[in-house]
Amino acid sequence: MKLRTMVYAALFAAIIGALGLMPPIVTPFTPVPITAQTLGVMLAGSILGAKRGGLSLLLFVLLVTFGVPLLSGGRGGLGVLFGPSGGYIMAWPFAAFITGFLVERFWNKLNLGLYIAFNVIGGILFVYACGVTYLSFITETPWTKAMWAAFVFIPGDLVKVVVASLLARQINRVYPIIEKGNQRSSKVSNVA
Repeated sequence: MKLRTMVYAALFAAIIGALGLMPPIVTPFTPVPITAQTLGVMLAGSILGAKRGGLSLLLFVLLVTFGVPLLSGGRGGLGVLFGPSGGYIMAWPFAAFITGFLVERFWNKLNLGLYIAFNVIGGILFVYACGVTYLSFITETPWTKAMWAAFVFIPGDLVKVVVASLLARQINRVYPIIEKGNQRSSKVSNVA
């Protein structure tokens, strides 16, 4: 593994940990709190790409597993992963990978609409599918009931999608980190 990859993975794991400093918002609809950390998941995939984005979230989840209190509200440890939020958190490395893969795949055609679509696919649809399914299993609640409870996250997550998409578009335009063969020098002019 290249040093540069390790540095980017560690940097984004730290950014996601810093987003955890914002206190969680607890609602009466679901035992899963609303946090800002999914913004970091979307940014990692959109800026670092599939491999580095997924790796940064894998590092983050491993640190949480070992008890480092990086999650919103100062949470960490195996208990969190086996609790109601576990499915969402364990989906994050895959969500960043999916988002990054789509960004890499459509690199030469990227525009704000595609960034938004890719962040919705990876950062909302995939994370919700995993999180709701796991929550349903852990709490022995019907899947549809768990899904209805997850709708409380949608307004905030849509705001995060737009913020992540705008930031990623600008960062990838000015300082692209995603490497696609020898296209690095032409990437700046190709990003819309």
